[in-house]
Amino acid sequence: MLNFAIFNLGPVEIGAIMLIILLLFGAKRIPEIARGLGKGIREFKSATSDISRELTLEERRTAYRPPSQETTYARPPQSDTSGSQPGAAPQGSAGSS
Repeated sequence: MLNFAIFNLGPVEIGAIMLIILLLFGAKRIPEIARGLGKGIREFKSATSDISRELTLEERRTAYRPPSQETTYARPPQSDTSGSQPGAAPQGSAGSS
């Protein structure tokens, strides 16, 4: 049995509400309204589960990062291969005239 203690509704009040709904909408429209509500609730649950799934997947991606496949090594110092003599001033320096 449904627990309506939150709203403090008894069987007489529930019956009165159902009678008012029947009078307002008619017997033909009530199944259409219920069907529309069911579809809306189903779509809402689907959307919330999709969002929840995406968030947990994103958390897993950020939590685990595999080591990079590229190995970086320190480069040796580059030597000047322009043909200058060791100890000579580099070309275009302020010391030459």
